[in-house]
Amino acid sequence: MRFLFLLLLFFSFNVYGNSQNYIFGWTQLNNPDLFSPRGGTSTGPDVDLEKAPNPFWLKLQNTNLNKFERDRLAILAMQGEYKVNFDFMETMGFVENYIPQKPYQSWGTEFVTVIKDENDFISLQHIMVMFFEEEDGSISDPIVVKHWRQDWKYEDKSINTYIGDDTWEKNSIPMDKRKGTWSQFVYQVDDSPRYEGFGKWKHFSNSSIWSSYETSRPLPRREKTIRNDYDFIRGTNIHTITPNGWVHEQNNSKVTKKNFILAREIGLARYQRIKNFDWSAGEIYWKKTEEFWREVREVWTREIENSKKIKVSQNTNDDILFIRLFELAEEYKNGNLQSLSKIDAIINEHIYK
Repeated sequence: MRFLFLLLLFFSFNVYGNSQNYIFGWTQLNNPDLFSPRGGTSTGPDVDLEKAPNPFWLKLQNTNLNKFERDRLAILAMQGEYKVNFDFMETMGFVENYIPQKPYQSWGTEFVTVIKDENDFISLQHIMVMFFEEEDGSISDPIVVKHWRQDWKYEDKSINTYIGDDTWEKNSIPMDKRKGTWSQFVYQVDDSPRYEGFGKWKHFSNSSIWSSYETSRPLPRREKTIRNDYDFIRGTNIHTITPNGWVHEQNNSKVTKKNFILAREIGLARYQRIKNFDWSAGEIYWKKTEEFWREVREVWTREIENSKKIKVSQNTNDDILFIRLFELAEEYKNGNLQSLSKIDAIINEHIYK
């Protein structure tokens, strides 16, 4: 029960953070509610930023590398140990007298590890490790949550496009469009699909930037629990490798099923390298559950690759997919190897073709 409570707490507040006044956007409305963000309500201890440059960023400065080698290095540069800041803010509305939502802000600590590195395919798993400050000033035991995953594939022949109603449709990418590109497939915490886009890496003298074509995705959890006035997000993603980490930028439209754009927002996730942080709880968790989550990935890969269209219900008969898999992973971590045999059945109970 404690595990479930902490899990629900995490997804209710996203990650721990603090509120600060915003000085950009919508101030002309003179609405005090828009001057400060919503987001995490818990607080955590300060972290030490790593000032030494990212070794992968240093390698990217080698002008003798070919384009493909630099592409791979840029993707691999996203691995590491980070403080992550999340900021989202609506920038414009498209209905009369539109009232924007409060900006969103939170932060957390997570490490990104490479779980597969092949010539034209790289998979990165994000693991959150969080320490909370208690009311008496003490620091809690670490809370570990398996976070999102990103798979990168060179010159991918097809893309899984979110078409709304919790459904993804496979579409071919013509050779003239996919040449020189990398697809990025982003997965939920339970390894179900979230969105997939593709684009090219561009390398400059001191930076590497990947920009996606426009892609669609379901409502983010930060919005899904509080809004029902739009149905999906359509936007572009930009990943930039910096000397001290990387930055994920978003430019999103909030769209209804009738292709009506309600509003636009910008998003910024800053991954800053940190040091002197205790990641051991996350490392132990991943070591003990890695085989379990590998089996989960294999089931999802099989279902997605064998389907032209796939619908995933996160809630089936009041059973929530990520909670079921997280609890099953806990059983496996505690020694119940039979948990592996239940993965396929659980996932298929949430799939409609």
